[in-house]
Amino acid sequence: MNSDSKFSQCPEDAPAIDVQGLVKAYSGKTVVNGLVFQVRAGMVTGFLGPNGAGKSTTMRMILGLDRPAEGRVLFSGRAYSELGEPLRHVGALLDAGAAHPGRTARDHLLCIARANRIADSRADEVLDQVGLATAAKRRIGGFSLGMRQRLGIAAALLGDPQVLILDEPVNGLDPEGIRWLRNFLKDLAAQGRAVFVSSHLMTEMALLADRLVVIGKGNLLADVSMAEFAEEHGRSRVRVRTSEPARLRRALDRKGLRVEPADNGGLEVYGADAAEIGRIAAHEGTPVLGLSHVEDSLEDAFMRMTSGSVEYVARSLGEVA
Repeated sequence: MNSDSKFSQCPEDAPAIDVQGLVKAYSGKTVVNGLVFQVRAGMVTGFLGPNGAGKSTTMRMILGLDRPAEGRVLFSGRAYSELGEPLRHVGALLDAGAAHPGRTARDHLLCIARANRIADSRADEVLDQVGLATAAKRRIGGFSLGMRQRLGIAAALLGDPQVLILDEPVNGLDPEGIRWLRNFLKDLAAQGRAVFVSSHLMTEMALLADRLVVIGKGNLLADVSMAEFAEEHGRSRVRVRTSEPARLRRALDRKGLRVEPADNGGLEVYGADAAEIGRIAAHEGTPVLGLSHVEDSLEDAFMRMTSGSVEYVARSLGEVA
């Protein structure tokens, strides 16, 4: 980055991205409703929400591609329009398909680089970073979706920005590519950059993100660290299997414990640890066939949190008349 840029002269404690009360409506329907959150440097912030939650619209407003009805977004204290040579400050991938299919990968990046007064050599550097050096002279029309994603990430990196905004970057990547991207984004954050990434793959986000911003129907549902999210929205319980589930359940009910049925005739018990449940079962004389501690996955917690914000809900085959 240029040390004399306006961006670098901003207060050091200012958020890398500061979203202040964004509102957006289409055809009278509010799709983003007063969003307020911050993205800090030095970490990966995951952006989650069901389909139709307003994630892509929010990202477009952050980048100035859509104009909000209300609110604003600041990058380290500056509006996007105030950033000289914005590609040097903010890199983004919103649509991996936004590249001319007749161009080669290198020519695509050269066009962007020259339009932003970035050295041609940078195109080769980022192609190597994302693993496309051997495909530099291939036409984009022959690329797989995963290769297009890598090329989009390369374009976002051209200006060596301090802020990266990526919308569903793992789409089309194979398992090796997903692992590469996870480690790559973590390394970028470790360098002090702010990485803001949306994804619908909850298991991957659990491995990648340091912090989560969750929205539903345009409203902010959570803005917490990954640890806080798991503590506040996850559920801890003990799963027990016995040959006499009804008898054990009566004993647990008498202790005031919350009990729910589990798969294979087991029970899930809340409010007690495995040792206590084992003692209750022993006192009751019910044989224990299995006893384990269970924590909700990020997907479980996310699904429960956003259950009231899902726009389209399909019925299972058993529910179809």
